[in-house]
Amino acid sequence: MSAMSDGTVVVWDQSLLAYDLGDHPLDPVRVELTIALARSLGVLDRPGVRLVAPTPADDTALARVHRPDYLDAVRAAPNDPLFSGYGLGTPDNPIFDGMHESSALVAGATLAAAEAVWRGEARRAVNVAGGLHHAMPSRAAGFCVYNDPAVAIARLLDLGAERVAYVDVDVHHGDGVQQIFYDDPRVLTISLHETPLALFPGTGFPDETGAPGAEGSAVNLALPPGTGDAGWLRAFHATVPTLLRAFRPEILVTQCGADSHRLDPLADLRLTVDGQRASYLALRALADELCDGRWVATGGGGYALVEVVPRAWTHLLAVATGEPVDPAALTPPDWRALARDRRPDREVPLRMTDDADVSYEPWQPTGEPDAVDREILATRRAVFPLHGLDPLDPAV
Repeated sequence: MSAMSDGTVVVWDQSLLAYDLGDHPLDPVRVELTIALARSLGVLDRPGVRLVAPTPADDTALARVHRPDYLDAVRAAPNDPLFSGYGLGTPDNPIFDGMHESSALVAGATLAAAEAVWRGEARRAVNVAGGLHHAMPSRAAGFCVYNDPAVAIARLLDLGAERVAYVDVDVHHGDGVQQIFYDDPRVLTISLHETPLALFPGTGFPDETGAPGAEGSAVNLALPPGTGDAGWLRAFHATVPTLLRAFRPEILVTQCGADSHRLDPLADLRLTVDGQRASYLALRALADELCDGRWVATGGGGYALVEVVPRAWTHLLAVATGEPVDPAALTPPDWRALARDRRPDREVPLRMTDDADVSYEPWQPTGEPDAVDREILATRRAVFPLHGLDPLDPAV
């Protein structure tokens, strides 16, 4: 690691919108509207904020995570009308023109974010177009072709990182990142998600704790459908800070999918934009406490394209670049006009808040637990002893 700048790198270029699966829930308009909202609110013009245009990840970087034959398949698929295999050509992962190039560019953007932070060019870095956490070494999955968080983590390890923490707050289990580093004790993966009993990808149970030699390196908190801000934040604070403090990461990488929101059409958690904002503040505080501020943040899922994602990720960008946006702030009129132009069928939010109370009761192992508390205890029992921690001690 080099001496560190206090600034923030935001990796962005319009070309990132080319990761476009067509008539599909993962619509790049959500990223376009995020950047437009952040720009309109002045977040991207703050002192110390530097916008960096990405370059595509090369095959060497991608092959740290993905098999060479899979890279060949991604390149070849758009030119072969009879192509099948590797998870491509499915409803979740349709084949599209320029698939390799646009996917490599998303991975390159997260690589640039990670390198900027590790090399001391910025304290924090964000790629809201990234977070494609389901892609596997030889298979596309869950709207994801190349696993950009894993590619970036692999680069950090190659640059000398000895302890990288990855925290995933997407509503879906961060299965690809977990699998890729399941046997690597240098990488701690923590995923808070809706229970795999109810939601894709069907993994992420508490007993998934890492391969032999890396026991305790995977952490999964599977929350029941209907969990709202208070339960989610209680679960986060009952697990994530303690485990990160035990692991002592040098850098924090996060996947900040906004699909945990109550309006998201593909899942059934009930968070608000205010609860999501609270999670970003907590992640920044942990990076400041444990990693000298080194934080690489990516986007992820989120399918309420106008109503939720732009506000949530603008809060993320604001938290990463300095002063959080006041939840009571109005969305600017020029942004509302753009959102109506892009998606006239969607309700355009007038304010940066859902007017939610984000207070929560800290977890306690006593009394009659509710469904969230049972999942907290299951996760703590599965993984805390592997870090030398007492799962029943609420003080840890």
